[in-house]
Order: sequence, then structure tokens, then C-alpha cells
Amino acid sequence: MNLVDKQWEQVGFSLIVLAIAFLVSRLLRFLIGRFIRGAAKKLKVDPTRYNFFKNAVDFIIYLIAAIVIFRSIPSFRAVGTTLLTGAGVLAAIVGFASQSAFSNIISGFFLVIFKPFSVGDRVKIGQLYTGDVEDITLRHTIIKDFENRRIVIPNSVISNETIINSTLTDEKICVFIEVPVAFQTQVDRAMEIIQQEGLNHPYCIDNRSPEELTKGEAPVMVRIMTFGDFGVQLRGYVWAANPTLAFELKCDVLKSIHLRFQQENIEFGYPGRVLINR
Repeated sequence: MNLVDKQWEQVGFSLIVLAIAFLVSRLLRFLIGRFIRGAAKKLKVDPTRYNFFKNAVDFIIYLIAAIVIFRSIPSFRAVGTTLLTGAGVLAAIVGFASQSAFSNIISGFFLVIFKPFSVGDRVKIGQLYTGDVEDITLRHTIIKDFENRRIVIPNSVISNETIINSTLTDEKICVFIEVPVAFQTQVDRAMEIIQQEGLNHPYCIDNRSPEELTKGEAPVMVRIMTFGDFGVQLRGYVWAANPTLAFELKCDVLKSIHLRFQQENIEFGYPGRVLINR
């Protein structure tokens, strides 16, 4: 057998090994996927750990395939022998090049073990990413944001950020309605309008504690927060059932407050300019 035939034989062997690895991977993913769906539906278990295991199985299968190819082809073994001669340099290069990948993998294991969030949870990661967790893999986590985009975040990035999980406990959320009004305006009337518009919104809920009910506090509170350079800063506290409804509530209430202020000639606090005619 000549050299060209041997090379083609090695290529064919490598393709066969990769094809077998692909088929085994697809089969195991299918079986694990069925198990996950069945367990989540019947036993009400968290699918996060099993989804992560499904991705880990892929990694292990392809790693085994690479090792088989490497050890079965003589030319690859010769390359391996040469590389082992400079093992110190190789270790340094591989360590530097793969530290990010290993960091993501280790962070992924920590995410599954300590479970700051699970698949299906609504989370905010740092100041940039907010959405529903769709999948957790060895290297990254996929989040679907409110614009229906999929955001792929490396697990090492998530481990270094503050995580707000809206699904971990109670989904109810307090919306801050921030409204600046001018110093010369009727502040009491402005506070009444903010309170009324918050209460009138269909997504507003009564989240008062027994102590607050005893004190006779209103479901929507409005307070003066500070005196700014251009007016009085008011803040309304309105509760909604979940973050999605809270976002809609805030947008609607701000619009209705603006219309009411126009109708009753209440001025917003904003920077102005004084023009001097010479």
C-alpha cells in the first residue's frame, strides 16, 4: 500500500470515528431529552441539571473520539511524541490558550451545583442582561430577552456578576414612578395624581402587609424624595404581579400622569434657560 492510500485510509478511519461519535451523541441526546421531559412533567423536577448533563455527554463523546483518532493513526502518534518532548512549553501554551474555556466549564459546574437560577427562571445578570434562561451548557448560558433575542453569555462572566432571580422567590415587584415637578407647582396635587393613576391601572396590586393595613396606608404610596436643582423629585410606589406586567404598568402610568399634568397645568421640573434681550 503506497503513501497516498495510507493517507486516504487514515482520513476514512477518522471520518468513520467522527460519524460514530455523532450518531452516538444524537442518540444519547434524544434519550436524555425524553427522560428530561418525562421527569419534568411527572415528577416536577428541575430540568437544569439534566440539560447540563446532556451537553456534558456530547463533550465526553467527542473527546473520546479525538483520543481514538490520535492514538490509532501512526502519524498522529509521531506528532504526539514530538510534542511530549517539549511538554513544558506545550503545557504553558495550552494552559494559557484554554484557561478561558476551562474557566467557563468550571463556572458551569458551579452554576448547576449551587443553582442561582434554573432553566425557565427570569433573571437579571449584572446591568446588561435581563430575560428568561433557556439553556445552561458547559461553556455558556442562553437567555431570551424581552425583544425575543437569544443572548449567549459565557459562564465565567455570569460567575463574576450579581444575579437577580425574579423567579427564585416571589415574582411581585415594586415599580418606582419617578416624577420631577417644578418648585412653584402644587406638590400635594401632583402627589394625588400620581397615586390615582397608579391605583387606576389594571396591573396594580395591593401588596400591603398587615401592619401597613393597620396603619391605614394606601396601596400606592407617593413620597418626596429630594429637592433637586430644577424642582421636587416625587416617587410613587406601585406593585405589580411580575416584572413583565411591571414594565407595562410603568409605561402606561407615566403616560397618564403626563396627560393629567397637562390638563391641570402642573409643571414638570426640568432645566430651563433665561433669555436676556439686549
